[in-house]
This record gives sequence, C-alpha cells and structure tokens, in this order.
Amino acid sequence: MELLLVAVGGALGSVARYGCSGLAARWVGESFPFGTLAVNVLGSFVIGLVAAFAIPEGRLFLSANTRLFLMFGLCGGFTTFSSFSLQTLNLVRDGEWLWAGANITASVVLCLAATWIGLAAGLAVNR
Repeated sequence: MELLLVAVGGALGSVARYGCSGLAARWVGESFPFGTLAVNVLGSFVIGLVAAFAIPEGRLFLSANTRLFLMFGLCGGFTTFSSFSLQTLNLVRDGEWLWAGANITASVVLCLAATWIGLAAGLAVNR
C-alpha cells in the first residue's frame, strides 16, 4: 500500500510539474528556468507545510500514509532538482554565468525560505 501511495503521488506530482513548467515557459519565456524555480519553491513550501502536520501533538495530525503520499510522492514527483541541475549546467555551457549563479542562488534561498514559511504556517495552524 505504501509503494502505491508514493507511486500515485509521484505520478500526480510529475504531471503537475510538467503543466506548471510549461505554463511558466509560455508566460515568461525560457531564457531563465522560471518554471523549474517556481515548482521547486512551491514544492518546498508544501513539504514544509506537510512536515508541520506530521507532529503528533498537533491539532491536525496527518497519518503516515497521507505523509507518504504528499511528501515522498507528490512533492518528490513535483520538485525537480535534476532539471535544476541540467538547466544550470546548460546556462554555464552557454556562457551565461550570471544566470547560472542567479539560478543557484535563487533556488537555494527561495526554496529554503519557502520550506521555512510552510513549516511556520503549518505549525501556527497546528498548535
């Protein structure tokens, strides 16, 4: 059952990533990997939020199966570290060092901030 939950969550997350990345590319272009950055920041927020609801003494405690589905499945399929890595290396290969550095910095800072905000929001609701 656990593998099925992770697999279904991963499939849904991957489809959502594909849609979000494509939408971002159509809206703002592909000169910078905004779509990948957006899904990684959103996924970081969601995993932080779900982690807050993993605390047993909270008002809104998620079951182990729900956490598996959301954290390992949905967020795992949705976030795109491998895409981030390839896109950053492509920027370097193309001599776009400033954009590559911006992608690394923005991804790390924004994803850590989004995880922290999601965790804080979840803890505030779940106390």
